Amino acid sequence: MESHHHGHRHQLAHLLKPHSHESAQKVDSALESSAEGMRALWLSLAVLGATAVLQAAVVVLSGSVALLGDTVHNAADALTALPLGVAFVLGRRAANRRFTYGYGRAEDLAGIVIVLTIAASAALAAYESVERLLHPQAMSHLGVVAVAAVLGFIGNEWVARHRIRVGRRIGSAALVADGLHARTDGFTSLAVLLGAGGAALGWQPADPIVGLAITAAILLVLKDAAREVFRRLMDSVDPAVIDAGEAALREVPGVLGVTELRMRWIGHRLRAEVTVEVDGGLDLRAAHDVAVGAEHALRHAVPRLTAALVHTDPAPGPGAEDPHRLLAHHAV
Repeated sequence: MESHHHGHRHQLAHLLKPHSHESAQKVDSALESSAEGMRALWLSLAVLGATAVLQAAVVVLSGSVALLGDTVHNAADALTALPLGVAFVLGRRAANRRFTYGYGRAEDLAGIVIVLTIAASAALAAYESVERLLHPQAMSHLGVVAVAAVLGFIGNEWVARHRIRVGRRIGSAALVADGLHARTDGFTSLAVLLGAGGAALGWQPADPIVGLAITAAILLVLKDAAREVFRRLMDSVDPAVIDAGEAALREVPGVLGVTELRMRWIGHRLRAEVTVEVDGGLDLRAAHDVAVGAEHALRHAVPRLTAALVHTDPAPGPGAEDPHRLLAHHAV
């Protein structure tokens, strides 16, 4: 491991490394991604809220218990925008001495709430299906119920695609999970449609049987959403991102090797910790220049990376005896 005097050199290199000219760009990028997430949430809330209101009117008209459940699902999905909205607002707050990495982790907590909401939706769908199977109920205005079901599916699928697209673009696992939740409610709407079709043909058990099948589909979506949120909580990063970062670092003049590269998500933004080997004969300013170049290369190679802490370690052995280190020294 590194010696005592090398440790002082590392500390001084990082303390003296000036990046204040980029901090405004980092903050602007972070705020823009949070603002984009907020726009997606408000738009989703408006679409799903309007869908739920229309379906509620049809429930009053037809007395459809299945459509009532679908309406409850849509309303619950619209309300999942609230924890995510709170998370995005918290994520804009500046870091302080207690929360030194800021409040981006609030998105992961919101993701947990969303996963629990999906689980509750699956339980409710299963309960309603079994209840309808044990106690069949006749429905009226089947054509209107079918139209409401189609509208519910279209609204949820549009919201799902929008949330998932924006969530992946800004790197928000919680927003992606919320989009998957909207898709489950779209499946529930299809169950209502098929159930109405079966009732129109005189087969009353069609609605609860299809509802049970849709419950199984909801559980599959729940598994995917839970896995994504769990990975984010465990600081999981796509290995391809690490590979791209290491490749970019090795191309930096003066970098002789990449000893360590770690990344973690803070909300929908990445932070990195890097250790690179440099020529042991470099002075403090030259080592600092290599560290600056390594950070710049890493931030350009990895999307949504907003900060990287770069440590420089002296390569083992006398630098003058290694032609590669001499070349790197002259390149700096």
